Amino acid sequence: MAGPLTSLKVLDFSTLLPGPYATMLLADMGADVLRVEAPDRVDLIRVMPPHDAGVSTAHGFLNRGKKSLTLNLKEEGSADKVLELVKDFDIVIEQFRPGVMDRLGIGYEALKAVNPSLIYCSITGYGQTGPYKDRAGHDINYLSLAGVSSHCGRADSGPPPMGIQIADVAGGSHHAVMGILAAVIHRQQTGEGQFVDVSMTDAAFALNAMSGAACLAGGQEQKPESSLLNGGSFYDYYQTSDGRWLSVGSLEPQFSARLCDTLGIADLKSDALSQKPEHRQRLKAALKERVASKTLAEWQEIFAGQDACVEPVLTISEAAEHPQLKAREMVIGVDRGDGTQQRQVGFPIKFEKTPSETSRIGKMPGADNEQFL
Repeated sequence: MAGPLTSLKVLDFSTLLPGPYATMLLADMGADVLRVEAPDRVDLIRVMPPHDAGVSTAHGFLNRGKKSLTLNLKEEGSADKVLELVKDFDIVIEQFRPGVMDRLGIGYEALKAVNPSLIYCSITGYGQTGPYKDRAGHDINYLSLAGVSSHCGRADSGPPPMGIQIADVAGGSHHAVMGILAAVIHRQQTGEGQFVDVSMTDAAFALNAMSGAACLAGGQEQKPESSLLNGGSFYDYYQTSDGRWLSVGSLEPQFSARLCDTLGIADLKSDALSQKPEHRQRLKAALKERVASKTLAEWQEIFAGQDACVEPVLTISEAAEHPQLKAREMVIGVDRGDGTQQRQVGFPIKFEKTPSETSRIGKMPGADNEQFL
């Protein structure tokens, strides 16, 4: 049984992370993805370490299940080749700065002229309009301008560099997929194609969510360690005696009461419900002291039977072996193309009537699915 998007064909002009991650998600759901790669400009993802069997692990992950086409878009005649090719596709994704595809002769209007039902998605840092539309940027810049970085981290050390690319993936990739699939439904109802304009800064600004609502409607400027969820309460990380960390998210009364009972600080239960800063800090100090008295393994054993929203901070390797993630098949084997398999992060959405991830997701990128045009 094929994935739910098996009827869609995607032509992918993107590089690096946001676009390739979006098309990987579409491919994982069954879409037929053909990525166009320049022969004279190496995608940095191809050479990014580490490597496995001579292939960048990032490249193998982001481009699994896709076909590849080598084409120099700047060469004479390339635009005509794309115009002919796109007649057979449903979706185009690109990640160039505004105007680049137009100058190459393959912008939205040119492609729409030969395929009126085409869905065309452009992922950029700042969108197709506005004074910053032509400005360069990266994930850290988008998070900064969107206000996200301002209320993350510690008050005395400033915003942290994130371990994942929030604006790129949660902003660019995920919003691109949402916009594309909304456009697919629109086309099903009207027959019309659509231009989908995704700005990673816009999407990051939207990710402020409750903090954004508190600021814009409530007049509360957000700062590090000032609110319930960013370190301003006992909802936080605490270091164990062996230098590991324990996450405590016991916000609701029943969970905070169970937390305090388990830690032997039942007299501080009322502090967990208090809005007074001095009460919050008293509880945090007690938690810090108690958690520091045992190793992470000891706390894991203690809280294993307690429904208290307390969990260990695991490394990626440890998370991959956690029974919950293993039960959800979040680590899968992907064919390297030679009969052996590479372990990769699996697809996070489960559909009732689709095959298992291992059988649905195609091979890693390789010579068997690449062609020149």
